[in-house]
Amino acid sequence: MSLPTAILADDHEIVRRGLAALLLQEKLCTVVAEAADGLTAVNLVAKHRPQLLFLDLNLPRLHGLEVLRQVRETAPAPRVLVVSMHHDEPYVIETLRAGASAYILKGSASTEIASAVREVLA
Repeated sequence: MSLPTAILADDHEIVRRGLAALLLQEKLCTVVAEAADGLTAVNLVAKHRPQLLFLDLNLPRLHGLEVLRQVRETAPAPRVLVVSMHHDEPYVIETLRAGASAYILKGSASTEIASAVREVLA
């Protein structure tokens, strides 16, 4: 059984590395590409057609919300897990209304992140 594919979009390499390590360790998905900015994220989703996109909101070149809107128009659209440091309720609501499948705080425990991935994939 092959694992779902994922793209990690965050402007901090250490965050991408940490997520990739967690996903590999928990055998949740295979990371097929990484992006350090929003435009690259949109292009990589179009190229790789992943099942999951891990998306930071504060990305250079194209804000995460715009990435989310553009990615939702691709077919098949990946499930998008927003990984952010912002915990303001209006921000979370706007992101979910734009089509995110889940909203994960960067300060979350790895077990919480793994649980969120499993729920989104279920």
